[in-house]
Order: sequence, then structure tokens, then C-alpha cells
Amino acid sequence: MRNTRRVGASASVERLSALIEERMEPGSDTERIDRRIWDLFGETWCVMFTDLAGFSRQVERYGIIHFLQTVYASERELCPIIDEHDGILLKTEGDSFLVVFRNPAKALACGVAMQQHLKRHNESTPAEDDILLCVGLGFGRVLKIGDDDVFGAQVNAASKLGEDTANAWEILVTGAMKDAVGDDAGVGFEALESVPPGAASAWRVTYEL
Repeated sequence: MRNTRRVGASASVERLSALIEERMEPGSDTERIDRRIWDLFGETWCVMFTDLAGFSRQVERYGIIHFLQTVYASERELCPIIDEHDGILLKTEGDSFLVVFRNPAKALACGVAMQQHLKRHNESTPAEDDILLCVGLGFGRVLKIGDDDVFGAQVNAASKLGEDTANAWEILVTGAMKDAVGDDAGVGFEALESVPPGAASAWRVTYEL
């Protein structure tokens, strides 16, 4: 019987840590090390960041336990939609999701489907239980470290759009994401004046809610 050894995401983390340690050494060839890192971990993904609007207001009005209930409800309502659109939920932080997709058109469709689903969900629940979603999307070359995390300019831009810029019901995308889905996405785009670092332009998606 052949001997096997199980490895997981930690192997990727350990390899990256070793290369970063080497990069920090005085006189190291940083360009060569950077090429190795990109060769090992560089991939093209669509990155989605989501956030729930009104955190401070909900906590002040209803208390932290009620807000935790809202976070739990958002996971219950949205994770099946992410699965249906072939997204991979890498992690949750508080009320935020980090999701990656291979197909940018599916990522955008997922964002629209999540908002439309929550519109119906909120109509059947008390106002204090409303789930108000903000979505940011980027697309491009990133460093994907196992199934733990992703890093890159488009990651930073999507995070800024989804967690800091978007209001409830909004889906904001980088110019790279808009270009990736093309003109056949079945939605419209409005240019934003404020463009986050890491993106050449930013756009608000117009869609039927």
C-alpha cells in the first residue's frame, strides 16, 4: 500500500511564510522571490466583499445580540445563493463575507440574486430584522493562499467598495470587473466619482430589485 501524506492550506501558508522570510533577508533578490510567489500563488479570480448596512444603528437600537442574530440570518439566507453561483466563501469577519468566483458573470449574477432574495425576505419579516446588504466586486490577478485568503489590488478595491463605499442595496464594481462581464450582463453601470486604490475606475450596477 502506498504511503500518503495529507496536506492542506497550511502548506501554502508555510511556503509563503518561508519566501517572505527569505525576502526580508538583507541583500535578497526580491524580484526573483516575487516571481516565485506569483508563480506559486498567482491566480485570476473575481473577488466579492459584502457588508451589512447600519451596524452601529442596529447595535444602538436593538443591542448586540440582535445584531448577531442578523449576521446569522444573513449567512443562512445568502450561503445557498453563493453555492448556486459557484462561489467559494473563504471567510467571514463580523458581518462581512469574502467570496471568490472563477466566473465574473456568475459573481455579478450572484450579487444581484442576493439583493433580490433579501428584498423578498425583508418583506416577510419585521423591520428590525431587515438584512441590508452592500456588495463590492473586483476581478483580476491575485495571490490566493490555499482556501485561507486572497491578496491583491483588486482585492483591496473590492473591499473598499463593499465595506466602506456601498450603501444598502448597492452593488459596486471595479472597472476591471465591468470589463470582464462585458455588455451582456443584463444590468447597467453608472460611473462613480470616487475610485478606490487598486482600481482604474469604479461603477454602480443598476439592476431590477
